[in-house]
This record gives sequence, structure tokens and C-alpha cells, in this order.
Amino acid sequence: MSLEEMRALIERHVRPDAATSVDGFRIAKVTRTSPPGPETSGVVMALIVQGAKHIALGDRIYEYGAGQYLVTSVDMPITGHFTQADADEPALGIGLDLRPTAIAELLLQSAPGDLPPASGTPSGMAVSTAPPELLDAVLRLLRLLDRPRDRAVLAPLVVREILWHLIVGEQGSTVRQLGLADSSLTCIARSVRWIRSNFAESFRVEDVAREAGMSVSAFHRSFQAVTAMSPIQFQKQIRLQAARIQLVARPGDITGISRRVGYDSPSQFSREYRRQFGLPPSQDAMRMRAEDPTVAG
Repeated sequence: MSLEEMRALIERHVRPDAATSVDGFRIAKVTRTSPPGPETSGVVMALIVQGAKHIALGDRIYEYGAGQYLVTSVDMPITGHFTQADADEPALGIGLDLRPTAIAELLLQSAPGDLPPASGTPSGMAVSTAPPELLDAVLRLLRLLDRPRDRAVLAPLVVREILWHLIVGEQGSTVRQLGLADSSLTCIARSVRWIRSNFAESFRVEDVAREAGMSVSAFHRSFQAVTAMSPIQFQKQIRLQAARIQLVARPGDITGISRRVGYDSPSQFSREYRRQFGLPPSQDAMRMRAEDPTVAG
């Protein structure tokens, strides 16, 4: 019953930009399936209300559908697409930003023994079936979209409730580490942000590990556990995604784009691009422009 009411509320309030009047809370509607495409995960809880989605992170595959939620604790390069969506039965879902300060505040307020002990570095992405109490809280947050008088006061309280259910839920170890300043996940997240901001630069893993306050071996293990990739593989994914975005606007500038994203060899760039996206850069750019005429110059 809760999913049925959620569907009606999402259909009523969904906007093209997915934003809502509640900060950090988004709702989305997709009316057709599409080929797998590169995107970034964000640091979110995403719940599917109708339809299904397939996500690849490195060599890990995640599939989730109605009544299931995905948690991502690091903003990572992924490949994703909806596998169930059409005009008659669109894919519908919600997304809620996971903010470390809000999670840290809840952790400080929890009593000793409320939370299980941490064990190792959790994966940066996980899927679970949403328990009834989580679905109920999400439904109440959606209902507030119809109640502007109550929204400003009650929405932050319901968001805290949702976060608490995530903290104590099946994927709580991933969520909890977001609120711990000295957790291994927080250190890896800091390294991920640095690589994303400096993806065109060469770096030594030893230097990044030292900045994270870890030995090289511990850094490698933790980075792989969180992202399903080595630091160099992660950088390559970011470079290729950035190149793909630029190629849509400038399909004839393959050499220039390859150098701007950090490749010294255009031929190596073309090989790795084809391996990643299935087509050489020029052909992939033409295909994307043909699929979306708004980007054609």
C-alpha cells in the first residue's frame, strides 16, 4: 500500500530537474529504458518505487527494483540504466543526500550498545530491501510535499528518522562510517575527491596513501573495498567520462580532448575509450549527437 501511495505522490510532484521543496530530497520519473551510460553515483540513498535499475561499479553489479534501496557513501563513476521503464509504467524513485554532519549528529546522540561494532572497510555501494519502517518514513516525507505549512518544521525531523533507519539497518556500517571523521571510508572518500578534482594529473599512489594517513597496502585494500577499483583504474574511469562529455560538444577534437583529460598518447586514449564504451571516440560522439539533437552544433 505504501508503494502505491508513493507512486501517486511522485507522479503529482515530479519535476524535470527532479528537485523538490525539501532540501536534499529528489524524486524522479523515467519513461523509457536506455543503453547503459556513464554517470556519477553521488552520496545518497536511492529508493525505487516502481521499475528496476542496473548499475555497474568496477567489476561489481548491482540490480534493484521496487521496494529496494541503494546506498552510496562515496561519489563514484558508475555505469547505470533503468531496465524496466516505459510510458505506461514509468520507473519512479526517490533520492536523499547522505550528509556526514547529519549522520555524525545522530551517532553522537545514540546510546552505547545501540549500534553494532564496525568491522573492516565497507563497500561504498550496497543494495537492500527497504524495511516497513523506512518505507513509512519515506512516505511521510513525500506527503509533506502536499503540506507546505507543515513542511519546514516536520521535513527535517522525518529526514533524521530516515537517516536513523539507515544507520541501524542492513547497510548501517556503510552509512555510519560517513559520520566518523577518522573512519577508513572517510579517508578513502577524501582521496576520491582529490582524484576527481585532479584527474588529469599523474600521481603516485604512495603520495595519496600518505595524505590519507595509511600505508600503501592498507590504502590499496581499503580503496578496492570501497570503489571496486584500484586508484589508477578509478582515475581512468573519471578521465574517460570527462572525455565523453567533452566529445559530444567537440567530436572533431579527439587529440586535444585526450590531452586535456590527461593522456599523453591519443592512440592509447582511443583504445581505452573503445574498451570502455564499445565504440571509437569519433563514432561514439556521432551516435550520442544523433540520439540527442539538442547537442548538435
